[in-house]
Amino acid sequence: MFKLSATRALAAALSFSLLSFTGLLHAQAVFKVTAIPDESPTELARKAAPLVKYLEKTLGMKVEFTPVTDYAASVEALANKQVDLAWYGGFTFVQASVRSGGKVIPLVQREEDAKFRSVFITSDPAIKTLADLKGKNVSFGSQSSTSGHLMPRSFLLQANIDPDKDFKRVAYSGAHDATIAAVVAGKVDAGALNISVWEKFVADGKVDTNKVRVFYTTPGFYDYNWTVHADMPAAQREKLTKAFLSLDRASPEGKEILELQRATRFIPTKAENYKGIEQAAHSAGLLK
Repeated sequence: MFKLSATRALAAALSFSLLSFTGLLHAQAVFKVTAIPDESPTELARKAAPLVKYLEKTLGMKVEFTPVTDYAASVEALANKQVDLAWYGGFTFVQASVRSGGKVIPLVQREEDAKFRSVFITSDPAIKTLADLKGKNVSFGSQSSTSGHLMPRSFLLQANIDPDKDFKRVAYSGAHDATIAAVVAGKVDAGALNISVWEKFVADGKVDTNKVRVFYTTPGFYDYNWTVHADMPAAQREKLTKAFLSLDRASPEGKEILELQRATRFIPTKAENYKGIEQAAHSAGLLK
């Protein structure tokens, strides 16, 4: 009786171990994607949905979009390998590189990101130049945003305007769409944001350009990219890169994904492209 019970117990233990191992393998088979929260959660989820389906098909595994609460969380998530792929702005990529000890690799960027721009908007007719912002209430996006804070601040400093000294108040909306809303509502006199979000709002009729207008557009700079951890196997990195580079507006699937990503197409990128962003962050005192 004891021998039979012991045998059954051993069989049960082995069965449980097998199930646990199978469950672990299943858990590891989920490819997790995240993105900096530079727009509303609903918009980020909408943009991610068809891309997730496409990656599931091309990678041959389950893919999940994992939202994060703020920019810092997106940096920690990839540095700690809690996610496999992250959509970063140029500055967030630099932060992730510093945080991980250089163990993150940017794979691709939109063609538009090779010469990205920010815009300054206002509803005040008296504001026509950057110099007119002195003594005004001005909003940036997130403090870690490249196009919503770092680069606009950098170009202000180049124009001998120090936001912390020359503005009446500096606000941080947290996201590009929130910056537009703050200007529209009159909570601030002006705001700086990502040009593609602004153009999307204008195209969708979500902002009245007779009331709110662009008064300054920055020079171009490198910005967004899709980044992975350096520990990802080279074969998987190559497969992932090929998936993005293969997206084509000629196909319904490619057209939908590229339009939601506000991309003409994806092109390869490299860490060296973001050295200018790193230098700007140091100069602006945003990176120690």
